[in-house]
Amino acid sequence: MFSSTEIGIDLGTANVLVYTKNKGIILNEPSVVAVNTDTKQVIAVGAEAKEMIGKTPASITAVRPLQDGVIADFDITSQMLKQVMKKAGKTLGLAIRKPDVVVCTPSGATSVERRAIHDAVKSCGAKNVHLIEEPVAAAIGADLPVEEPVANVVVDIGGGTTEVAIISYGGVVNCNTVRIGGDLLNENIIQHVRKGYNLLIGERTAENIKIEIGYALVDHHEKKMDVRGRDLVTGLPKTITLSSYEIQESLKESLLHILEAIRATLENCPAELSGDIVDHGVVLSGGGALLNGMQEWLSNEIIVPVHIAPNPLESVAIGTGRALKFINKLQTVNN
Repeated sequence: MFSSTEIGIDLGTANVLVYTKNKGIILNEPSVVAVNTDTKQVIAVGAEAKEMIGKTPASITAVRPLQDGVIADFDITSQMLKQVMKKAGKTLGLAIRKPDVVVCTPSGATSVERRAIHDAVKSCGAKNVHLIEEPVAAAIGADLPVEEPVANVVVDIGGGTTEVAIISYGGVVNCNTVRIGGDLLNENIIQHVRKGYNLLIGERTAENIKIEIGYALVDHHEKKMDVRGRDLVTGLPKTITLSSYEIQESLKESLLHILEAIRATLENCPAELSGDIVDHGVVLSGGGALLNGMQEWLSNEIIVPVHIAPNPLESVAIGTGRALKFINKLQTVNN
């Protein structure tokens, strides 16, 4: 029996995933915490707390302690991590004794933000905490040969940020982070429905619209969807029908920003590595990779092959867990 368990944590804006070498993904919960505003006590974490968004009495608020891929509320994040570690321990059937933890950080995170993530995990009883850059973790999770001197391009479209990175020989050669992700796409849909129909819809409804009839900028057969919300004029509930074309239009600006970040990263690529990119193409990971037509649209725009990671939602967490075996090698490269 190992004296310490090794776990990888993907601390995402939208979801927290925990990975262990033997069991794979053992926990996948939304990064939402329900807090009692009077006593500052945490009432629920994860899926249970997400159910409460927009439906709680005044004394309870459901908050997301991570914004744009970084810790916005340190205390609540620490409490959420404690609960996550406890749940992970139960799943593994043992109280995790001082685990070695690898956590991913956005590549654009400042040293203060990295420190906050490190301290939050350490305070939950971890023995050693290693930080790994999110795009590197996504590349490892997508089975790319990160430690070899070839260009691996990863576009990780998460909840709060999109990270585009060229990785070679275990390190990030060039990267761009834009604070645009699934959350902003939901916000675009909410604003569109508000302006166009005077209807107020919640985050979860917007998320469902995006999954059902949200499209990247490609030609497609029109799809329709009935949506319920509150009429801002009368204050009464109302149902409207939305078309996939108008949702596509509302997402256009944000998607073009993502494309801009990909182009900027590829333009700054060293000449030697550009040839590899033409051969190997670009790998998409993160929940945003699942937007209808995303792969087709990007490959048309950047004219190199675009692949979707085997399981885009989990690739960062899987990569974080797998990173343990060559973390020493990665750290010698990155330091």
